[in-house]
Order: sequence, then structure tokens, then C-alpha cells
Amino acid sequence: MRLIQFKTAEGRRQVGAILENGAQPLVVRNAASVRELALEAARRSASLEHLVLARGFDGEVDYDALIADQRLLLPLDHVEPSRCLISVTGLTHLGSAESRDAMHAKLAAADLSDTMRMFKLGLDGGKPSPGTIGVQPEWAYKGDGSWAVPPEHALGLPSWAEDGGDEAEIVGLYIIGDQGEVLRVGFSLGNEYSDHVMEQRNYLYLAHSKLRQCSYGPEVLLGPLPNAVNGSVRVKRFGSTVWSGRFISGEENMSHSIGNLEHHHFKYHQFRRPGDVHVHFFGASVLSFASGVMPQSGDIFEVEAEAFGRPLRNRMIADEKTELVSVKVL
Repeated sequence: MRLIQFKTAEGRRQVGAILENGAQPLVVRNAASVRELALEAARRSASLEHLVLARGFDGEVDYDALIADQRLLLPLDHVEPSRCLISVTGLTHLGSAESRDAMHAKLAAADLSDTMRMFKLGLDGGKPSPGTIGVQPEWAYKGDGSWAVPPEHALGLPSWAEDGGDEAEIVGLYIIGDQGEVLRVGFSLGNEYSDHVMEQRNYLYLAHSKLRQCSYGPEVLLGPLPNAVNGSVRVKRFGSTVWSGRFISGEENMSHSIGNLEHHHFKYHQFRRPGDVHVHFFGASVLSFASGVMPQSGDIFEVEAEAFGRPLRNRMIADEKTELVSVKVL
């Protein structure tokens, strides 16, 4: 089962359930929030899928109309955006066979860069045996819920940014339960969207490069993540595809297990505040930037994988020039 959140033509929030590929979403009865449904399921010790089926449905909704009218919402959010934490992990994917071979050759070198040392740590200890803790991954803060834009809406390119680049990733969506327990709602497609030129200038700029908007959805896949996720990511300009790449994820293509990435995020008890939402990007395996593509204002990013239903689509739009921010002394 996959779930979406959307607004009616009158502006009322609803939840839709997609029971099979190609089917129209069914409107979940008396449901305005995936977050509230998930918390109710936890309180009843039921699965979210079983709760949705028990609620029943009130007809279908036209998916194409939701897309055309830009009425899709993020598949999991919080009514108070500051109660949603967005974070990312990096150097978690093995990449294609060709890049993997090149990477292994670098790993054999005597003098490894910090990046390659971090990647090797994941290769050696990112998938620990059951019941044990593996090596911690690279981690970065991405923003709160106000930094995420819904599918079909624009990602802003700040005037001071050096690049706005795609990062097609799988996203874990979580809620913290009443007793501080970590509840995984499911997985979505995501575009982490960051500034690769700034990051390349100096790796200590990584934290700055991640402070950009992002998007995820439009659907959340309930249950476990497929062991191998195969899809595509595209950059379109004036209706033509200027770049496309194979998007792969799932533990078969990762140097860290999902459980290990989850542990090292939620081991901080401050991240287990009841009621909070967490949106965690698991890392990218392919970037248009690596192929020399520099997205332009007006370009459209598309991320697609069959297991996740409809593609995630966002246009990039340049923001107006930012004025100098001055601080007033009190």
C-alpha cells in the first residue's frame, strides 16, 4: 500500500490510498493526516495498512487532476513545521559497477582522502550483524518542515547559491510515538537538492551546501524497503531531457544497512521527542553534476521508481536577489 496527502478543490486535507499500480487513489474515510493515522495505529498496536483498510474508503480521487492543480501535499508532515526535522546521510551507496571499480582502485591507495576514508568505514562496518551497532555514517542537517516543498511545486535557487543540483534518494519517514518510540511510517522518493559547486570548493562547506529546500513523495510506501530499488532521474529543459541517469538504492546497493543509518540518527534522545516527524534522506548514487550538467532556472527534476508509483517532479526557479542581512543591537 502507498499513501498520499492532498487538498480538495475547496482546500480540505485528505489522505488517499493506492492499493495497486495504475489504480486511482481511494479517499481514506475520516482521515486528514498520515501522521495522525500512524499515531493511532501505534496506539492500537496495529499496522498502518490494517488501520487504513479498517477505516474504509469514500470513493476515488482523480490523480492526474491533483497533479495538474498542484494539490498534492508532502506524504508526511507536521502541522507545526518546526516539529519536523530533515536530515541526510552521505557516502552510503556503492554506485554503478564502473564507479565501484574506480572507487576500489582508490581504496587501494596508501593515502586516502577524508571522503574515501569515510566511504571505506561504511564498506567495512556499515552492515553490522543483527543485534550489534555498526560504524556511524556521514550526517548533515537539512532544515525543518518549512524547507520542504510539495511535489509539483518549485524548488528555489537562492541568489547567493553557486548551484542547484538534483540528488535522487530514498527517504525514510518517521514519527516519534507517545513513549518516545521510533515509528517508521514508510519510504518515499526524494530530491535532496543541494549546492554541489559550493561543496566541491571545499568539503568543509558541506553543511552550507545542504541548507537548501528539498522535496519528497508524492507517495509513501508502507512496509519494508525493497532490497534493490531501480529507477531513473531526469533533468528536463523546455520539454526535452538534457540529462538522465539510473537511480539505484536499497540495501543491495548500499554500504550501510537501513537499520544502521536509523540507529545512528535516533541514538540521540533529543531526536525522540514524542509527536515529532523525521524526514531522513539515505544518500544518492548518481548526480547530474557528476556529468557536468548545471541546471538552469526553469529546469524540471524528475525522480521515478516503479515501487513508489508516480514520479516526484519539481521545477527549479531562481529567487530574487537577497539583500544584506543586518543585525539590530538591542
